[in-house]
Amino acid sequence: MRALQEQEMKAVMEKLAQYTGGSLKNLIAPLDDGPNADRYVFRLHQNRIYYVRLSIANLATSISRDALQSIGVCLGKFTKSGKVKLLITALPILAEHARYKLWVKPNGEMPFLYGGHIVKAHVGRWSEDTPEHQGVVVYSMNDTPLGFGVTSRSTAEARRLDPTGIVCFRQADCGEYLRDEDTLFVGS
Repeated sequence: MRALQEQEMKAVMEKLAQYTGGSLKNLIAPLDDGPNADRYVFRLHQNRIYYVRLSIANLATSISRDALQSIGVCLGKFTKSGKVKLLITALPILAEHARYKLWVKPNGEMPFLYGGHIVKAHVGRWSEDTPEHQGVVVYSMNDTPLGFGVTSRSTAEARRLDPTGIVCFRQADCGEYLRDEDTLFVGS
């Protein structure tokens, strides 16, 4: 386990900024105003990016790399080409700091959770002024986070779409816990 290098940190921050917007700085801000305030940091272990408290990360340095399975919240992983892929395990962090949100009607929850994109007919409501190709967190109508994706159109353009037009491309959904349970938590 090690700290992210500058270019790795830049890639992670750019990816997270796509979903969080201006609240990105709240992810790494100190938890209180005291002189020994704890804060969250990003750590890399077996190509996986973890979001963990600094005090816990310091304690984990005493564990060998082979014995350490996971620490903190796994936000995503680096692909072989060096890009960041956010995993479904990042949903609680993204949902807390999301700038743009999209709510899905009950009849659209299951198609989304089975890995499908979101069509206009399944959208209950969405954040106003959402731009095209912007990261959004997908919620059920009772405000339960289901996953996240990228908008295919801006809010104004999506209103003019036909009901079968895709509004949001799925990036990750809660159904991945079942579909990818063999590989989700294994380092690769």
